[in-house]
Amino acid sequence: MALWAAAAGETPAGAPAPSAPAANVKGTHCLPSGDGYLRAHVAGAVEARIDWPDQGTRCEGESKDTPAAGVRLSFQRATEGDSKLLFVFGLTSVREGRPAKEVGANLTLIVQGTDRIYGTLGDARCTVDSLNQKRLGSSKAYRVEARGFCTQPAHAVRGNDAVLVSTFEFAGLVNYETAPEQDVKDLIPKQMTPVK
Repeated sequence: MALWAAAAGETPAGAPAPSAPAANVKGTHCLPSGDGYLRAHVAGAVEARIDWPDQGTRCEGESKDTPAAGVRLSFQRATEGDSKLLFVFGLTSVREGRPAKEVGANLTLIVQGTDRIYGTLGDARCTVDSLNQKRLGSSKAYRVEARGFCTQPAHAVRGNDAVLVSTFEFAGLVNYETAPEQDVKDLIPKQMTPVK
C-alpha cells in the first residue's frame, strides 16, 4: 500500500525515510465511489484549513491489532498547497462494518520531506464523535466516514512545537483484509507514538 511508503522526511536519528511515489493528480482518487474527503482545522506550528475533496487525495487504511484493536487511516494530497501534509488517524475499538461513537483517536501529522512530525502520544487527546462504515462491493473494503475533534495538541518529535487539530471529518478507505507492505510504525519514531 502506498500509505505505508509515504515519506516522512528524516527520522530524528537522521536516517532518511522512504519516499512516496509521484502521483498522477487527475488519476488519484480517495474512494472508487468518488466521495472521499478530509476536512480539518490545524493551528499552531502548522496553520491550515484542510478541505480535500476525493479527486487528488490519496487515502488508505487497514485494521490493526496492536497496541489496541481498531483501524488506521491516512490522507495525503497529490496536488500543490498542502500536499506535504500526511495525516494518520489510529482509531481504537473499531470493528469491521460496525458503527461507533466516542472512539479514541491517535493522530499523527507529518510534514513530508522534513523532520517535522507531530503526534498525540495515544488516543486520549482526540475523539471521534461518530463513525459509520459502508461495505464496497463484496470485498472486505469499507468506506469509513467519521467526525471528531482534539482537545489537546500533538507535540513535535523535535523541539517544543505543537499543532492542534481542533476538528476533523473524513470519508476514507479501510481494507480489513490486506496487510500493509510497510507499517506506519516504521515511519514514526518509537518515542513519538505507542504504535507497535
